[in-house]
Amino acid sequence: MVRKLKYHEQKLLRRLDLVNWEASGGNLAEVRALRRYRVGRREDYVFYKALARDVRTLARRLRDLGPASAAFRARCAAALLEKLHGLGLVNSRQSLAVCESLSAAAFCRRRLPCLLVKLRMAQNLRHAVTFVEQGHVRVGPEVVTDPALLVPRAVEDFITWVDASRLRQKVLDYNQERDDFDLAA
Repeated sequence: MVRKLKYHEQKLLRRLDLVNWEASGGNLAEVRALRRYRVGRREDYVFYKALARDVRTLARRLRDLGPASAAFRARCAAALLEKLHGLGLVNSRQSLAVCESLSAAAFCRRRLPCLLVKLRMAQNLRHAVTFVEQGHVRVGPEVVTDPALLVPRAVEDFITWVDASRLRQKVLDYNQERDDFDLAA
């Protein structure tokens, strides 16, 4: 018989994995990134690190191709840079050097709450994560409740408030743009 854990004991053990003790600790940089970008699940950050590592290895392999395959290397490098630029992970499409310095933080900066802060729809990441989880934000026609959504550059302009959101009504009232039709609804 084991007694039921008290609240503070449950809170301490939430991030502890007794099966994989070494893997659950993480390093200090990882914990800082999880806190800085308000990443709720550690698995998301591990996935971002793996994606960044794969992109870096692909960029190194493309760089190390011989001169016999210069046309293939240029075509693949242009496709990789175009894809990363479309996702918003790199700022320029000039060279593979930007791909070799890609980190997991670039993926974290493309998450929906970070873009809400960037677009000044929220004051800080904590509020942005709350807005997304409560269903106040939509991307295009879809209401998004997952803060781990990675938003590409093409869709970044379509981040808005949900029509029935109280936050949208407050913003419209503040800007004195609220329509009489909205007041009736």
